[in-house]
Amino acid sequence: MNQLQNETIFITGGAGFIGSKLIEKLLPNNKIIVFDNFFRNSLRYKDYMNDPNITIVKGDILHLEDIQQSLHQATYIVHAAGIAGIDTVTQNPINTMKVNMLGTLHVLEAASKLSQCKKVICFSTSEVYGQRAFRSSEHSEAVLGAVGEARWTYAVSKLASEHLAYSYYKQLGLPTVILRPFNIYGPGQVGEGAIKLMVEKALKNQPIYIHGNGTQIRAWCYVDDMVDAIYCALVNDSANGESFNIGNEKAITTINELAQTIIRVLQSKSSIQHIDNSTADIQLRIPDIKKAKELLHFEAKIDLEEGIRRTSKFIERENT
Repeated sequence: MNQLQNETIFITGGAGFIGSKLIEKLLPNNKIIVFDNFFRNSLRYKDYMNDPNITIVKGDILHLEDIQQSLHQATYIVHAAGIAGIDTVTQNPINTMKVNMLGTLHVLEAASKLSQCKKVICFSTSEVYGQRAFRSSEHSEAVLGAVGEARWTYAVSKLASEHLAYSYYKQLGLPTVILRPFNIYGPGQVGEGAIKLMVEKALKNQPIYIHGNGTQIRAWCYVDDMVDAIYCALVNDSANGESFNIGNEKAITTINELAQTIIRVLQSKSSIQHIDNSTADIQLRIPDIKKAKELLHFEAKIDLEEGIRRTSKFIERENT
């Protein structure tokens, strides 16, 4: 694999869960510009904050001028900023649409003005496949939920962002890549996340609550694997103009099985309790990652039980 060295990498959402983990992989051989509004801050967990190769910019991707001023020296751009999380999205559908669509437009527009931009990575979501995604490939149709169900504003905003990224590639030749993550989890996750919340409950022997009957099926991808996928997309020119599913097709469980696995691995005394769904739910979400294997040479390595152990160790350490 090619290596990135002596590059300037601009990361929107660099203080977020995935962005902050990516910085660890890119240091110390590159300069990093973190652009974030710090609504959530995973950087507080990091021991690299005093690295001279990091520049921190507090800014808003809804302000085009802020982005233009901050990324003018960038050679690579990773656009990880956005509104996510079921509760956050359903409570703030207008802001979700604005940030995810207009924010992406601003990043792409600013990047298109750079003479030295080698790559722009944009994050989408597995939710563009709708409520049932069984080994969906990048060529599968996007499925949008009913208007009026706030949850689907997230998928719509991300799908619109995909079209924007591809349009900048097709019309202006901007080297964009779209990544569709499938259920990323791991140490340092901020905000909402099923495994994070379940592990926290299990460590305290508290009841684990599951929305619905728990038969929903997911494929769980550890954050280090996601970071590896981003790196593969950054260094591989065959990724340009393409979209990729990023996930672990071997770490597949129902939500019930996930809770049971966490309780067993952590030797917890937690019980499992079911509560009603408050929003539309995804029944089946399993990726086809053949394209990522072939073009990016990426395949997830961390199995679910090992990921749970690593996540629990981090949470225990943070709570002591």
